[in-house]
Amino acid sequence: MTRPGSTRAVHTWLIWTAGFLAFPLAGLAGTAVVGRVDSPVAALIGGAVAGLGIGLGQTLASRGRLDIRRWVPATGIGMGLGLLLGAGVVGYQTSLPDLALMGALTGLVLGPAQALALPAGTRMRWAWAAAMPPLWALGWTTTTVGGIAVDEQFTVFGAYGAITFSALSGLLLLLLLPERPAAGTPTTPSPIGARG
Repeated sequence: MTRPGSTRAVHTWLIWTAGFLAFPLAGLAGTAVVGRVDSPVAALIGGAVAGLGIGLGQTLASRGRLDIRRWVPATGIGMGLGLLLGAGVVGYQTSLPDLALMGALTGLVLGPAQALALPAGTRMRWAWAAAMPPLWALGWTTTTVGGIAVDEQFTVFGAYGAITFSALSGLLLLLLLPERPAAGTPTTPSPIGARG
């Protein structure tokens, strides 16, 4: 017999993982705005546009665990600046090592931005920041190995990388964010200013 808490956790993780669909859609939006990521302006603006879309998708997939007013701008800014750094360092190249490094550098900037946007009750929020460089590198690696035409200089990795990233980051999110109480469960009021 499964416990209701574990069933709820699996359901929460599955919904977050299904949120991978935001990545290709956000990538299309970024590409529609700037085209290829082949210059600093394209990286910054394309990354920010894609980040806003990813942040929105993640907020919706979080089932109320992330605050849209904080998570979406943090993701947009973090991804725009992260892609600017990562793509610039690798000279806008698209080999597997270049994209893995670009992903790691994007995650290096995006991770702290998102960690600051996590709710106040988040346990070990900086674990999120630490996990983003390897997870973003893995996203690009999985997409490249999957045969996606990465030479087209996309703003974000494709569906293979997105589902890998979403599944693993979903497990981390379950560890870091306390489980929301079930409907009808009494809660202790939080002190004023605790949401920060």
